[in-house]
Amino acid sequence: MAAVADAGISGVLRANVSDTVVASLRTFGRAVGVAQGAAAGCVTEAVARRFPWREAVRQAWRLVAVTAIPAVLMAIPFGVIVSVQVGNLVHALGADSLLGATGGLGVIKQGAPLATGFLLGGAGAAAIAADLGARTIREEIDALDTMGIDPVRHLVIPRMAAMLFVAPLLNVLIIFVGILSGYAVAIGGQDVTPGSYWATFGAFTTVADVWLSLLKAVVFGFLVVVVACQRGLEARGGPRGVADAVNAAVVLSMVSIVVVNLAATQLTAMFLPTRLA
Repeated sequence: MAAVADAGISGVLRANVSDTVVASLRTFGRAVGVAQGAAAGCVTEAVARRFPWREAVRQAWRLVAVTAIPAVLMAIPFGVIVSVQVGNLVHALGADSLLGATGGLGVIKQGAPLATGFLLGGAGAAAIAADLGARTIREEIDALDTMGIDPVRHLVIPRMAAMLFVAPLLNVLIIFVGILSGYAVAIGGQDVTPGSYWATFGAFTTVADVWLSLLKAVVFGFLVVVVACQRGLEARGGPRGVADAVNAAVVLSMVSIVVVNLAATQLTAMFLPTRLA
């Protein structure tokens, strides 16, 4: 009897795991479909001169409103932490003059893109998923389908354009504030001269590093808007469904950003190693 019970339990577990894997793959497939439709729609609408610029600008302003101040507040302590931690290490090695290079590269290559992605994946994804989820449970999406209006063109494309526009701007803001805060700590608390700080920063930081940081921010923004739109458009079950969609959008966005950043870091370390400018 015990063997039969164990076999039954293991069968149920295998069935649950199988169902979870299949559901995850189907969700991933629907997200890819949303990404393909929105990306192709952006190009075709721009070529046909029917792009909803006004809605895209409105959505971009909404994203800026919910992320600009948190970006500054996040960049300041991040720049300080990088400067202090790296400063202690380079001081122990007797290479205080390299603090500008190590701190600047840390902010540009990793800190700014990740902070941008997390801000967009938190505040941005929550705002988009909540908006689209509320429209879905009010049956506005079904009404658009009934009238022959594509929800992707009407709702997703403006938000994708806004996200891809705001992401690099937010990244530049975080780089600027993070480097300045790290510079202030290095000069004021670690006895690094301004000349050596900026000299090593300019010697090791290349234009390719900045472009790579901007590209990562755009990719992270693309992942966030696709996940948020897909979860919002599939919200079900009233207000509880909207809350679940928002939670899923935030969590999936964060996980996607971490995984993609890990892969991007490995690839750049292999093909674009750090070198003198």
